[in-house]
Amino acid sequence: MRILIYGILYAPELTGVGKYTGEMAAWMVQQGHEVDAIMPMPYYPEWKVRSDYKNKGWFTEVVDGVKVHRCPVYVPKKVTASGRMLLDFSFLMSSFFYWIRLFFSKRYDVVICVAPPFHIGFFPVLYSMVRNVPVWLHIQDLQVDIAKEMGMIKSEKFLNVLFKAERFILKRCKVVSTISEGMIRKVTEKKSTQLDCVMFPNWVDEGFVKPLPVHESLRDELGLTETDKVILYSGSIGEKQGLELIVEAAKHFAHKPEMKFLIFGSGGGKGRLEVLVQQYKLTNVFFYPLQPYEKLSALLATADIHLVLQKKSASDLVLPSKLTGILAAGGCALVSAVPGTTLHEVVASEQMGILIEPDSLEALIEGIDRAFRSDLTVYRKNARAYARRNLSKNEILQQFEAQMINIVNPVSEQLIVEQV
Repeated sequence: MRILIYGILYAPELTGVGKYTGEMAAWMVQQGHEVDAIMPMPYYPEWKVRSDYKNKGWFTEVVDGVKVHRCPVYVPKKVTASGRMLLDFSFLMSSFFYWIRLFFSKRYDVVICVAPPFHIGFFPVLYSMVRNVPVWLHIQDLQVDIAKEMGMIKSEKFLNVLFKAERFILKRCKVVSTISEGMIRKVTEKKSTQLDCVMFPNWVDEGFVKPLPVHESLRDELGLTETDKVILYSGSIGEKQGLELIVEAAKHFAHKPEMKFLIFGSGGGKGRLEVLVQQYKLTNVFFYPLQPYEKLSALLATADIHLVLQKKSASDLVLPSKLTGILAAGGCALVSAVPGTTLHEVVASEQMGILIEPDSLEALIEGIDRAFRSDLTVYRKNARAYARRNLSKNEILQQFEAQMINIVNPVSEQLIVEQV
């Protein structure tokens, strides 16, 4: 098949949506498909264009066999709601350079549009109408709902315009997928999809990301001892997690020198955390850059406890992508989740982590205390078993490929099924 992928985050970005979209595209190439992508310059989670991509304008490169058409993009120095919107619209406008040619030249078999931002779905929808090509919209988080629930956009009139635009796109996509049962429920409530919203969860290469003994972790490299009690957060440092609580908890445990809080990552909220650490004069909080993928298992083996935090207002609007790696590495996750949400239900039913109330310093402190008083072996075994059973990269992508083939050529697919 000839596949076009359109989104705003892509490899070589190491976290979140970009990581998964890049892996999906590379996997499709390995299966023999011809894959193109239209993407901006890599900028996430540092919120600045990588130095080797600066001042390049429009150009094409090959990444893991995928022909990636890069576009210039505006990246705000300060991450605000208005800055994010300017970034999103700057990519929409700059990518038109490629779309205008595609409308009258190359015909793909399917277009995969990865949201957020939701409004980039306009060009795939227009292309679908002109060239009669199905669009698969994959939603990694519900951007407009998050903006509303977290108070990032306060104008009701503007929110209504955004929701109407979202419905316009949803109605014209052949398939809409998302990453959790809770998010499927949220999409279904919009009553704007042609077919039922389908599950396309994030995955992990459970053969590569695996449990390692402590002596193979990064503790020696980081100057930590085997007796240090390590609480680790790794990933994007943004608005949806409420990560100030980590610094506040570190302040509470400042009298215990063996309690070390490690924060790996970057993002719009990092500076605020660093200022808090300086104000409190804490010596038990350490900031590090994101580690390369090759070091992921060693990084995850460094921690006694992994923090998976998100604000109550983001419940079931986004599912933390970092959790897949933690589970595959057999880590014990301390998870803030609201009862009744997908995240809470999965962690509780599988007994693969410790659940706490979101947005509560007291709950976080109590959860850390409880974790260090507990035998974490059961959580770790259950986490690894769940990852192997439910998060296998090959199995998830094989199912996705089969569904995609079916929407591109349903008659042929039905004949194959009947012959089998």
